[in-house]
Amino acid sequence: MTSTADAARRPTRKRGPRRTLSRMRREWSAYLFLSPGLLLFSVFTVFALLFAFYLTFTEWSIIQPERPFVGLDNYSRMIEDERFRRSVINTAYYTGATVPLTMGIGLLIAILLNQPIRARGFFRTLYFLPVVTPFVVVAIIWKWLYNSDYGLFNYYLLKTHLITEPLLWLSDKDLAMPAVVLMSVWSGVGFSMVIYLAGLQSIPQELYEAARIDGAGAWSQLRHITIPMLAPTTLFLMVMGIIGSFQVFTQIFIMTNGGPVDRTTTMVFYIYEAAFKFYEMGYASTLAYALFAMLFVFTLIQLRMYRRAE
Repeated sequence: MTSTADAARRPTRKRGPRRTLSRMRREWSAYLFLSPGLLLFSVFTVFALLFAFYLTFTEWSIIQPERPFVGLDNYSRMIEDERFRRSVINTAYYTGATVPLTMGIGLLIAILLNQPIRARGFFRTLYFLPVVTPFVVVAIIWKWLYNSDYGLFNYYLLKTHLITEPLLWLSDKDLAMPAVVLMSVWSGVGFSMVIYLAGLQSIPQELYEAARIDGAGAWSQLRHITIPMLAPTTLFLMVMGIIGSFQVFTQIFIMTNGGPVDRTTTMVFYIYEAAFKFYEMGYASTLAYALFAMLFVFTLIQLRMYRRAE
C-alpha cells in the first residue's frame, strides 16, 4: 500500500514533444556545438536526397533550364534499358567474385599472421599497404601491369611459356572484368585481414585449450570455434564489401572506361555517364535510387540471415 501511494504521489514525467523541447532548452549548449554538423548534414545529405528523388520525376538536363515533369517515365525507361540491365549483371558479377575472394584470402592471411612468427608486424603492414594507397594510383599501376605491349604480366607469362602471344587484358571482353576483379582483390585483402585479426584476438583462448584437451585438431578448431566466433566479423565484412562493390567506379573509370562492349560498365559508372556525359540528371537520379533500393534489400536479407543463424 505504501509503495502504491508513493507511486501515486510521484510526479509523472512529461512525454512527447513538450518533454523534448524542454530538454533542448536545458541542453542548448550541446545543440549549439552540434549545429554546424547538423546544418551540413541537412543541406548536403537530407536535402540532396529529397531533391534527387524529385528529379526522378523530371526530365532535367544541365544545359537546359526547363525541367518538365514526366511522372514515372524515367522508371519505365530504366526497366526497358538494355545497358542498365547489363550494368546490373556486371555489378553482380564483380560483387560475387570480389567479396568472397577478398574475405576468404583475408581470413587465411589473418590466421597465419595471428601465429607467433618472426616479423609479424612487418608482414601485417606489408599486406595493409595497398589499402592506404590511393585507389587512383593503384589503378594506374595495374593498368601498366596489364599493358599488352610492355606489361609485366605478359612479359613473365611469355617468358615461362604459359602463353604464346600477349593477352589483351583490358581490351578482351572475356578478360577485362576478371582483370579488374584481380586488382580489387589485391587492394582489399588488407582491410579484411585487419578486421579478421581483431576478431581472432577477441576469441577467448580457453576455448582452444578446452578443444585441444578434448582431442580436437586444427581443422576442427577452425570449423567449430574460429569460424562461428567470427560470425559478427564476417557479417560486417560482407555488408561493407557488398556496399563497396556495388559502388565500384574508380578502377572502371581509369582502367577500362566501361569497355569493351559495356562488359565492365557497372551501375555507378552508368550513373556517371547518364549524369555527366549525357547530362540526364533526372534519369541518373532514377538509376541512383535503384542502386540504393538494391543495397537496402541486400542488407536486410543479410541481417535476417544472420539473426536466423544466431
